[in-house]
Amino acid sequence: MTQTKRPHPSLLLALTPIVLTLIILGIQLFYFKDFTPHIPIAIGLALTALVGLKQGMKWAEIEKGAFHVIHVALPSVSVLITVGMLIGVWIASGTVPTLIYYGLNILSPEIFLAAAMMLCAVVSVSVGTSWGTMGTVGFALMGIGYGFDVPAYWTAGAVVSGAFFGDKISPLSDTTNLAPAVTGTNLFDHIKNMMPTTLPAMLIALVIYTVVGFVVMGDKTVSFDKINIITSALDQHFVISPKLLIPVALVIVLAIKKMPAIPSLFAGVVVGGFFAMVTQEKGLHDIFTFANSGYSIETGIKAIDSLLNRGGIQSMMWTISLILIALAFGGALERTGCMESVIVAIRSKVKTFAGMQTAAISTSFATNLVAGDPYLSIALPGRMYAPAYRGMGYSTLNLSRAIEEGGTLMSPLIPWNAGGAFVITALGLSVGVDGDFTNLLYIPLAFACWLSPVIGIFYAYTGMFSPKASKEEIQGWKDSGEPVG
Repeated sequence: MTQTKRPHPSLLLALTPIVLTLIILGIQLFYFKDFTPHIPIAIGLALTALVGLKQGMKWAEIEKGAFHVIHVALPSVSVLITVGMLIGVWIASGTVPTLIYYGLNILSPEIFLAAAMMLCAVVSVSVGTSWGTMGTVGFALMGIGYGFDVPAYWTAGAVVSGAFFGDKISPLSDTTNLAPAVTGTNLFDHIKNMMPTTLPAMLIALVIYTVVGFVVMGDKTVSFDKINIITSALDQHFVISPKLLIPVALVIVLAIKKMPAIPSLFAGVVVGGFFAMVTQEKGLHDIFTFANSGYSIETGIKAIDSLLNRGGIQSMMWTISLILIALAFGGALERTGCMESVIVAIRSKVKTFAGMQTAAISTSFATNLVAGDPYLSIALPGRMYAPAYRGMGYSTLNLSRAIEEGGTLMSPLIPWNAGGAFVITALGLSVGVDGDFTNLLYIPLAFACWLSPVIGIFYAYTGMFSPKASKEEIQGWKDSGEPVG
């Protein structure tokens, strides 16, 4: 029995829960100066449900839409849980202290930001996960930056730029596979078509971080006393050895061999636990505690304690709860047709390819902003805009690149988004404490993330790197029975 398709809400009705949620969120963040977006987004979920009920939907149907999006994103939530375990165990094993120790001895403040971005880029391309990169290498780089007196927001900006580079072009990345899947393009053609925006954005970011390193950070008087205090304390409380980098190497090797992210990261937890027991003389129960509750140490040196008292599954619960609420909100917006009504209204007003490309990037960003879900920000615009590209005779490779730029790369720059919430938690950024939002400056300083869509829009208006549909692509659309216009 075929189900009659229910008409979508009017544009005004569809915008109502979105606009009201953003207003409530703004009051919470900027008036109350309280960085806990959970309740405003939960209210947004309730408002969206009211729109659905007004449209004649049953609560069970709205609930199904919310839970469907949560179900799709559960692998990412599982990565969060595993990364929480990884951080706690790798600190206990001496892996993170060893990375910080060697980093402070090998790197210099002048090259630190550029090196941090490049290191995270290499690791993220290899493992195909920005979250895994930030929770491991990125976390250690935050400690090195602290030792060099580099502001946390600068270090976080460089880490995010590098980490999401790999999430965009690695064939192992889930979002990189999702974008061509929803637009009907080939994975490797999609990756190749992203290079004209990704590589210039990375090169510009690299130049900026290098200049800042030599001009701004280079003018600082490096506190060698501070570095000596940190390295001496690490040497006193941990065994520091190159062999403790084996867990990092193992995770990277498994990822290169195309092992799934969760088993690869968990293998890192197991090996890290082994080294914690053998090298640092920790007990099995200690390992369980570190994996669940995080590592705890009292060295008497506040700087060291703030660096190393982290990790564990429980440290991720704030982020996980926010992600689950945001995912439910996004799923409800999709199921009630609110998001589709807005996208259809935008699409109907766009008449040129440049306008379409700009609209696709902006819609993916807006979906990230409102729904808090990077997957929905790729899947929904990808499905909605594909026929318009076909009707204009342009390859949907342009669309797959646009939704990666507005979806994948914008996700970490929105604090209440799944990506942004993970950045703040995994990198240990204190945000909203006593009304201090200084560390959110990492958002404009993650140059590679926001430069890529800007370059993409420039190409759209100049016609550069904007491929038309090939004969094979057009024939493929016809053979599949998909609408071409």
